Amino acid sequence: MLKEFEGIRIRPVSWLKALVYACVILAVYRSALVTMAYYGWASEDYSYGYLIPLVVLYLVWEKREVLSEVKSVPSWYGLIPLALGIALYWLGELGGEFYTLYCSFWLVVVAAFWVHLGWRKIKSIWFALIMMLTMFPFPNYVNVRLTFQLKLLSSRLGVWMLHVYGMSAYREGNVIDLGFTQLQVVDACSGLRYVMPLMILSLLLAYWFRDHWWKRILLVLSSVPLAIFVNGFRIAVTGVLYSMVGAKAAEGFFHGFSGWLIFLFCIPFLLVEMWVLSKLPPKQQRGEKTGMDHGRDSGEPNPKSKIQRSTLPFFQPVSIVAIVLLATTLVLSKTVEFREKIPIKMPLASFPMKIGEWTGDREQMEQQFIDALHFSDYALVDYENGSKKAVNFYTAYYESQRKGETTHSPETCLPGSGWEFKEAGAAYVPIGQGKSMRINRAFIEKGGARDLTYYWFAQRGRVLTNLYQVKLYSFWDALTKQRTDGALVRLITPVYNDEKLQDAEKRLQDFAKDIVPVLKEYIPE
Repeated sequence: MLKEFEGIRIRPVSWLKALVYACVILAVYRSALVTMAYYGWASEDYSYGYLIPLVVLYLVWEKREVLSEVKSVPSWYGLIPLALGIALYWLGELGGEFYTLYCSFWLVVVAAFWVHLGWRKIKSIWFALIMMLTMFPFPNYVNVRLTFQLKLLSSRLGVWMLHVYGMSAYREGNVIDLGFTQLQVVDACSGLRYVMPLMILSLLLAYWFRDHWWKRILLVLSSVPLAIFVNGFRIAVTGVLYSMVGAKAAEGFFHGFSGWLIFLFCIPFLLVEMWVLSKLPPKQQRGEKTGMDHGRDSGEPNPKSKIQRSTLPFFQPVSIVAIVLLATTLVLSKTVEFREKIPIKMPLASFPMKIGEWTGDREQMEQQFIDALHFSDYALVDYENGSKKAVNFYTAYYESQRKGETTHSPETCLPGSGWEFKEAGAAYVPIGQGKSMRINRAFIEKGGARDLTYYWFAQRGRVLTNLYQVKLYSFWDALTKQRTDGALVRLITPVYNDEKLQDAEKRLQDFAKDIVPVLKEYIPE
């Protein structure tokens, strides 16, 4: 007996197959999906994520007649994305990166469709499957960098617009000084929460926009500068209104409402852009299909054709293999012990205040920064040598860097405070016994101050110089050592007015040579 719904005839056995796949997949990815829904989408940057599953379901429903016509042809090729998805699952589960788990989930869903329905039906709903990717929040270390760059860009645009308006404004990092007050462009004002939804909206508009492919691509790409520009405009308007009505222009209801107002302004702008693009040559002829239309309309229903009814048995060999692989993954993830090994170390609170010729004075970090950085332990010390020349020492230790928690790079933090990188790159510093160590070196300026900084990531016996290396080795060490602990080490010394950069360089090298052996006692290898 067949069940009919809106012209689609689906056998009860197909519903049962879908239920089996859904139960197994949801059981495997339960923790990742719960984290995405309760934490990822709870962030205002990704709050649009709650709507994406509904959009995906609508896009599939829109293809209901096409799907009913195209015959299901189960394919063994579907096991290829399934195997890759399972591999990514273990990489994400052991390495502790949620985005890897999200990509794994997407591959497994695609594989389930491919295994059961076949490639022809996959092609008819390709855009819905692509849209699924937009609901996954970016990895934390990517999100931090993206938010930071957008904050700086929005700050620059806002200050430029204020200058055009005729107001005096000065920017240091993401802080805008208006003379009578300061505006801080925080994460909430970065523009990320406008860029991503607007890109997704433009992607949908491009999908339904029946015109040449280059016009569709241009429509999608234009959403990024549009969102950044209007966010800079919003910051400039906030500065102008602050001078008129006071602090309430930059906080509370007005601040939130202005964000919605700017976003609503972008929608008609995109519609106008579509209208303008439709008038540009070459114009789309009625009945003509473009590249995207061929994929979208592939297998469009023919009123003279008959609906293809699947008579395939429930226990197909390829389906059994797929379900067994997923069930095995579920059983192993629940029964095998993958608890992370956290090594014993000395607390950084006992870090010595006397190292060689250096005498230190411990500092306390403000609680807001402690909460934001999520480290397990830290040390922040101002050291001086016999000549009263200072070096600031900071290290943050993480017992675990799994699932979102990772070290923060000074490349992100320092420019946000107004420091400008004049020179930056890798360098080697001597650490004694004829050995040298590769580190990051940067010469930075802020106002009239000049500083020289060294920093590196001490990761389980390795010295790394960028966050991508940190994440890669975290994956590997989680698999081979069941460890992801590590630390950031940062040294900063001022370049005094009465000395050359080479003098500060020698001072920092001397300090690094003294501090590295001590660090080995506090940061496990």
